[in-house]
Formats: sequence, C-alpha cells, structure tokens
Amino acid sequence: MQVDLFDFDLPEELIAQTPLKERTGSRLLVMDRQSGQVAHRAFTDLLSHMRKGDVLVLNDTKVIPARLLGTKTETGAKVEILLLKQEEGDRWEVLAKPAKRVKKGTEIVFGEEADGKPLLRAKVEEEMEMGGRRIQFSYSGIFHEILDQLGQMPLPPYIKEQLSERDRYQTVYAEHRGSAAAPTAGLHFTSDFLRALQEKGVEITTVTLHVGLGTFRPVSVETVEAHSMHAEYYQITAESAAVIARAKQEGRRVLAVGTTAARTLETLGQRFGGSRLEACSGWTDIFIYPGYSFQIVDGILTNFHLPKSTLVMMISAFAGREHVLHAYEEAVRERYRFFSFGDAMFIADL
Repeated sequence: MQVDLFDFDLPEELIAQTPLKERTGSRLLVMDRQSGQVAHRAFTDLLSHMRKGDVLVLNDTKVIPARLLGTKTETGAKVEILLLKQEEGDRWEVLAKPAKRVKKGTEIVFGEEADGKPLLRAKVEEEMEMGGRRIQFSYSGIFHEILDQLGQMPLPPYIKEQLSERDRYQTVYAEHRGSAAAPTAGLHFTSDFLRALQEKGVEITTVTLHVGLGTFRPVSVETVEAHSMHAEYYQITAESAAVIARAKQEGRRVLAVGTTAARTLETLGQRFGGSRLEACSGWTDIFIYPGYSFQIVDGILTNFHLPKSTLVMMISAFAGREHVLHAYEEAVRERYRFFSFGDAMFIADL
C-alpha cells in the first residue's frame, strides 16, 4: 500500500500555532463511521453524541519539559536535546540537534549553579539512526526538579510560536509523567466538561501511553508496510481494565480520546482479546493501517493530523480511507484548525 494514498493538500495557514483561550472552544467535525457523512459542530456538542453507558478512555500521561538547550564542553557549540525514553537510571534515549555534531563521547552541559558549575551533564554513549542518541546524565539533586528548572515543553516542529502557558500543552487529567508530546485530543477537555459527561452517564477511565519517538519521525518509506513504529511504554490498572472489559461484555461503546488511547486499547485487545483485559504494562509498537480489525475501540475523538502520517493511516483503518480523506477535504474547505492546538473530530457509529 502506497504512502501517497494518504496525502492531501493542507494550507500552512490552517496549522494552529496557539491554543484557543477556552479549552472547549474548538470546533468539532462529527463523522459517521459507516456512511462517512459529516456534520459541523462545536466541541461541546460532543455531549449530545454520548450515550448513557459509554466508556470514555483518556490517556493520562503527563508531558515532561523534555527540550533541553546545552553546550558542548569541547567547543561551546549549542546543542538541543529532546528526551524521548528513560531506559534505566539516568540513561535516556534522546533526539540530538544538530545530530551530526553530537558524536559518541561528546559531553554536554546544561544550566549553571551559583558557583558556576553546570546543573546537569550528559555524555553520549551511543549513536543511533535518524538523530537518535543514547546518553547518560549526571547531576546533584532530583532529576525532575532540575528538568522543571531547565527544560522547555517539546512542541512539535510545525508550531513556530512560543507557548506562554506551559499547562496549555498538558491535559487537565495528566498524572503519570513520561511523554515527549501531549495526547492532543485530550487538550479540549476541562474538568467541568468531564463532569458533565459523567452526569449524563458516561463512564470515564484511563490508560497510560508515554508518547515518544514515533510522534517526531515522518514516514520516510514509499509503502506503508515498510514503516516501523517506535516502541512506547503503556500501562493499565486493574480498575480500568475491569471497566473496559465489562463494557465490551455488555455491548456498550468504548470510545478512545486520541490515537494514543486507541493504540493502547488495541494493544490490549491483541494481548488479551476484547473482553478479557487485565492490569499490565509493557512496550507497544503497534502500527494500525487499513486492513486492521479493531477489537476494542468503537469510536475515536481525535485532532486533525499531518498528510501521509501514521495517524491518518490509523483513522483510515477505523473509518475507511476515502471517508477520512473526504472529511479532511471538508475540514480544509471549512477552515478548521489543524494539529496539536487545532479542532477535533469525532468518529463513531452514530
């Protein structure tokens, strides 16, 4: 299957550079999964598309300020490091920029204490493909406190504006820190709106998937089947597993907030089957594209994604490529806002 089948024209001015003042203030494109019919709504109209007994699954990962600006000790040259995955102790997998100047053995320092010593040091232990590096940090104190002091929120490269409020790239229900990017479909929710959903009879539960390298790597091959996903860490509690399994057993809808929640649910479906979930954790590199049969997910709330991205491929697997590309053409024509700070799309059997 050719990657070009998932291409579409996207005017650059439709890429949202800043979040709206109100989280729930975005627009919502609603699409019937079977017919492909679309309707244009406000995000708060999502409430009218929810049914009593629906289970809404949120990804409660928390974005860390993973972008670090440092200097090479040898030359004083500037280096940018993006933290992707903590391996063991203070060893991390990162993206380095400019990667060609960050060789094995390179030492990098970040920040400065009152006595002039660096707050944080890193040594490159291994060079990996596409700018990836494995580094070992050394420091005095608590790593995440130093990171809060030095790090910046790792906004995607297509967002050129600086974020004035760090919390706007964080969901209101973020709990378990570890992501290099936000699960952006969740950025639309407020605590009040979640409460309104519960009052309607919607059950809300969570999974965790720490968003990593796959978010920052474009599809660089010609065929979909040749692309490999980067593994990301996931976990689910016994309580959440029971809520989701019971819904599947009783024929109620399980709705994923975002592609990360959907990928986690389908990983669990492959591991246990749709209605026999258990508490677990692990690493997933699941790649969902047309031809895949969904086991758990009955609906997806998602933002609008990049042309030829694995995320467009995934929602095309859920609702059909032609339906999805038609909906994207509608979104472009109607001037929807795209990507992380953009508008939302709800796909389900309506």
